[in-house]
Amino acid sequence: MTSTPEKISDVLDEHSSAERGTGAVDSYSSNRDAERRLRTKIDWAIVPIVSFLYLFCFIDRANIGNARLAGLEQDLGMTGYDYNTLLSIFYISYILFEIPSTIACKWIGPGRFIPFLTLAFGVVSVGTAFVHTLSEACGVRFVLGIFEAGMMPCISYYLSRWYRRGELAFRLSLFIVMAPLAGAFGGLLASGILSLDHFGTLRSWRMIFAIEGIITIGLAIIAFFTLTDRPETARWLNEEEKALAVSRVQSERVAQSKVLDKMGKQKLWLGFWNPMILATAFTFLLNNITVQGLAFFTPTIVGTIYPTFSTVQKQLYTVPPFVVGAFFELLLPLMAWRLDKRQIFIVASTPMVMAGYIMFLATNNPTARYAATFLTASSCFAVGTLTNAQAAAMVSSDTSRSMSLAINMMGGNIGGLIATWTYLPWDKPDFKIGNGINLGASGLILLVSTAALLWMHRDNKKRDGRDAEEQLRGLSEAEIESLEWKHPNWRWYP
Repeated sequence: MTSTPEKISDVLDEHSSAERGTGAVDSYSSNRDAERRLRTKIDWAIVPIVSFLYLFCFIDRANIGNARLAGLEQDLGMTGYDYNTLLSIFYISYILFEIPSTIACKWIGPGRFIPFLTLAFGVVSVGTAFVHTLSEACGVRFVLGIFEAGMMPCISYYLSRWYRRGELAFRLSLFIVMAPLAGAFGGLLASGILSLDHFGTLRSWRMIFAIEGIITIGLAIIAFFTLTDRPETARWLNEEEKALAVSRVQSERVAQSKVLDKMGKQKLWLGFWNPMILATAFTFLLNNITVQGLAFFTPTIVGTIYPTFSTVQKQLYTVPPFVVGAFFELLLPLMAWRLDKRQIFIVASTPMVMAGYIMFLATNNPTARYAATFLTASSCFAVGTLTNAQAAAMVSSDTSRSMSLAINMMGGNIGGLIATWTYLPWDKPDFKIGNGINLGASGLILLVSTAALLWMHRDNKKRDGRDAEEQLRGLSEAEIESLEWKHPNWRWYP
């Protein structure tokens, strides 16, 4: 039987001969068909698993907003800014453990590390059902942040092992769409749970944390047995499919001899010190002020719009805006995949969000304000997908990619920390400060993302005029591999 490295070489030869136009058109067409079948196989094998894991990751984080409506504050004796403090505690550990968690994922392997994280935060969610004081709740939320910190960057990094640059954005959307769906499904699930009289000895909001945490634990156990670490270890791929899966990803990595390289300080550093990674992370920071604000405060905002509604009615009214958000979460990355463009869609995501917050600031009419929740929840969720896809596309090596995704998520989670203080008790029912901050954040996204798009085109033109052979003369193979985005053949892909 031909070995996997030999098969990889054969597949690469097929690609290169087709690109050279040496009479291999039929072979190339056949290979494209094989790649399409492989991509579909990968889609069904790994995307549903990570999507369900992330769904309950987000539910276990955001269900505190549903618990608030169900009496959390009263039972724990919370007043003033206590709720905002409880939210902030989560983000402190979430930010601190972002980079360590993602590096550990590369070191241990996502096939084992992602299920471990899921199991851990599922257990912590169950533990939240048994807190009786604010201090206990803060302690549990801090621990929850430790284990949830790695989920989004680790899953993004994991998918980058399987998909090409252009394909990645849409596949990321298929799991990140679970964030707005968690808002919708979480509201429905919370309504159903609260209709129960009790769950064991637990009642009201405590049932939400316990039942949702138990579901998470069950999903984690399933993932331990079903999540494949990388193409080479996939039992559901034959040898030729494994070779093609590796070769098609490696073909886009400038000057890299391996898809899964050895971790090194230089590559980790350049995964951080990269102008587009820093710009993308700042964009995600601004975006997450809105996304996390919606996750934590939409039940509160709906409650102020319809103060006479029952708790269950308020929970149900939080669902439709998140469904709209889920639609755009899939639509924009799908278009990005088809056009192999991401930055322009980040730019395009801002107008509807800005319009929604302008409506919040301009009127007190309940119908208009509820309509504004649909606009604010529309395209903002897609930015998380698009910035993570950009963070993956703006580096070459696997090591740099693990760092770039961690940095992007760290930026996003700093935005989440800011979000916990955007809607303050004394600012209700209109929340002019919170809505004004979000309007400003979406306006800044428009400016920063547009500037980044123009800069990439300008820098690419500069690189076109340089002599790559001259710049690489005298460097060893290892030194060339470590150049990352500084390699003269590197181009930005907006």
